[in-house]
Parts: sequence; C-alpha cells; structure tokens
Amino acid sequence: MNPMPMTRASIITLLLGFTLSAWTVRGDDAREWTPLFNGKDLGGWTYFLRDSDAKMEDVWSVKDGVLICKGNPIGYLRTKEDYKNYILKLQWRFDPEKGPGNSGALLRVVGPDKVWPKSVEAQLHSRNAGDIWNIDKVKMTVDPDRTKGRRTIKLHETNEKPLGEWNQYEITVDHGTITLKVNGLVQNMATDCEEVAGKIALQSEGAAIEFRDIKIKPID
Repeated sequence: MNPMPMTRASIITLLLGFTLSAWTVRGDDAREWTPLFNGKDLGGWTYFLRDSDAKMEDVWSVKDGVLICKGNPIGYLRTKEDYKNYILKLQWRFDPEKGPGNSGALLRVVGPDKVWPKSVEAQLHSRNAGDIWNIDKVKMTVDPDRTKGRRTIKLHETNEKPLGEWNQYEITVDHGTITLKVNGLVQNMATDCEEVAGKIALQSEGAAIEFRDIKIKPID
C-alpha cells in the first residue's frame, strides 16, 4: 500500500516541529555549565596580592584537578572576564590538619585591584559559609534583623561538612537578587543589588583552602 502524499500544510507542520525540537535542544545546550577552572592550570585567571613582590605561584597552585591556596600573602585570584547574571557553583574544603580557615568568593568585583575590592562576598570562613559581606558599600537590601555592619548572618545554623570533606556553594546572581546556597540549603539572600558586570574572585585570606569543580551558567 502506498503512503498518502504529504500536503504542503503537513510538511510545514513537520518542519516546524523539527525546528522547535532543535531550538529546544540548542536552548538547553546554551544553558550548560562552563568550567571557570579547567583543573590543569590557571588559564582565564589573574591575581592581586597585597605584597607587590609576591607572585601568583607563591600562593596558588594546581594539583590533581584541585586549586590550592596557601592563604598568604593576602589577596585574591580573579577571573579575567566580567560576569553579570549567572549561577556559580564551586566546591571547597579546609585541611583538618591545619584547622578551620577563612576565604570567600567575591561577586561582581569592580574598580581597581586592592584588598578588598568593591564586591559582594559570599563568605567561606569556617562555620560561617552563607554569610554575606558588603565590601565598599555595594547597593543592596538585606534583612536588617540579621545584619551587623557590613555582615548579614546566614539564615540557619551552619550546615558545613566536617573539615577535610568537600562542601558546595551554589551562588545565583540574578539581576538584582543574589542567593547563597550551601550544600543544597538556601542560607542567605540580598535583593535590589547593584546590577553591574564584574569579576569573580577567590580570596587568599590567611588560611589554606582548596577549591575544585568551579563552573558557571549564564542567566539571560
């Protein structure tokens, strides 16, 4: 039995279906994660240290897919590119033999390199991951009941894992809203934030810390 000939309308409908399916796939692909740290070297990153004689390799190194920060001299590693609206994921841990530590992820870093540049800090100080620190008077609205000076304390008790185990930050910077999620739990939020494109930075703040699986997904 011969198949029925296709009409012009049915062909258009079929092509439209293929087009929509292809657009959906491409749309999903466009929202895939992009590594910020390739696990091999510090390509795509630059640095600033308060000690002008210090070099990047004095503080930062890469081994077995892990980004290692010695913690001194004080400063930060930052992206060369600017990012405005995105979801940032990273994993971090402190060495149990060296004890609790301090660091932070700086968001929408703008202005000259210094300690510390204008930005919003997603805190990584042990037991305080999820706190927000406002650096250089970034415009934002936070819960006044949880805010003391530049610090907005997280919503819940710490849910960090024991020293030596990997934790995950999921940081959403969505136009005027910044949300911090620690190990799957929303710990903080700021609204009405100043909407600017800026760098992403990781602090060297006096303590050894390790990072891995640093990736970003843009928000349209």
